[in-house]
Amino acid sequence: MSGIIKKLGEAELEIMQVIWSSENPVTSNYILKELQGRRKWQLSTLMTSLARLSDKGFVCCDRSTGSNLYTAIVPENEYKAGASRSFLEKLYNNSIQNMIATLYSDKAIKHSDVEELRKFLDEIEEEHSGKEEK
Repeated sequence: MSGIIKKLGEAELEIMQVIWSSENPVTSNYILKELQGRRKWQLSTLMTSLARLSDKGFVCCDRSTGSNLYTAIVPENEYKAGASRSFLEKLYNNSIQNMIATLYSDKAIKHSDVEELRKFLDEIEEEHSGKEEK
């Protein structure tokens, strides 16, 4: 899917996370059960949100089986990548360095987190340079 992906509200994101985490299409009752403890919703509230997600192009509903089965149209990684880019642009002037510096100076991330990030970046770099040599 190309183009701009619409933003999800907090409740919509929670619904999508339930759908993304399931390998198979899910019913509205399954989603409602999975959201228990996080949302005190009636089925009608969930159905309104699912209709909105369908209008936004995030889910499709298969009605051919007798029960509505919901499937994600937008893959989780695609949404997260777009949301991350938007977040970086809006809050940190498109700079990962600015984001990390802010989090580190506010002690939102610890030295051990920075070490973990450094190791991760080294692994990515090694993987990338290995592909170029082939």
